[in-house]
Amino acid sequence: MKQELGLTNNLQLRFLGPCDVDEVKNLCCKWFPIDYPDSWYEDITSSPRFYSLAAVLNGRIIGILIAEVKSISKCNPEDSGILGGRYLKDTRVAYVLSLGVVKEFRKNGIASLLLNNLFGLLTTEEYVNCKAVYLHVLTTNYVALRFYERHKFRLFRYLPCYYAIQGRQKNGYLYVLYINGGKPPWTFSYPFRISSFVVENYTYVFKLAIPKLMRGLGTSVKKCPN
Repeated sequence: MKQELGLTNNLQLRFLGPCDVDEVKNLCCKWFPIDYPDSWYEDITSSPRFYSLAAVLNGRIIGILIAEVKSISKCNPEDSGILGGRYLKDTRVAYVLSLGVVKEFRKNGIASLLLNNLFGLLTTEEYVNCKAVYLHVLTTNYVALRFYERHKFRLFRYLPCYYAIQGRQKNGYLYVLYINGGKPPWTFSYPFRISSFVVENYTYVFKLAIPKLMRGLGTSVKKCPN
């Protein structure tokens, strides 16, 4: 049952620590279809390279956000193009690895609170060189897609077969929010990039409304088998 949070509730934000490993692992196993290794849980609860924030109510973790700030040169190949060539290799970006809230406490603004706390940090003078926040999401996770779009994230790239879930490949999206004056790589001088973006992402952009038309025109887009 959904729990309403009033102003009198003792909701606090704090950073994760090594003592939270078991609780965080239990939550992630419930929330996400991906199996993370034990080393991942150890890293996000102890390594200073991660921004690991928890929403805690009466001593219980009910929401977490895991992010990492790194230079664009350290991004994976599928993500490295989010800023384009005009930015130096030491320009920083923030990657949101995970964001989740316990089911009965959802729709109380907790995920937004966690995300806005990260935004508040990234827009300080210390992080003025951080030009984008990015994340990956399943193409079928419509709730998450709507949430991130409400927070001004925009679809950047379609990632076919990006996830391996229970032995099956699933498609993903790369979403980006530009901050601190950051800009996407495409301009009017990138017509082929723009057209490629539209074709790659038509299944989401057009809400599955035109696949038959696309097929009729002889256009194909790589997908994972069902």
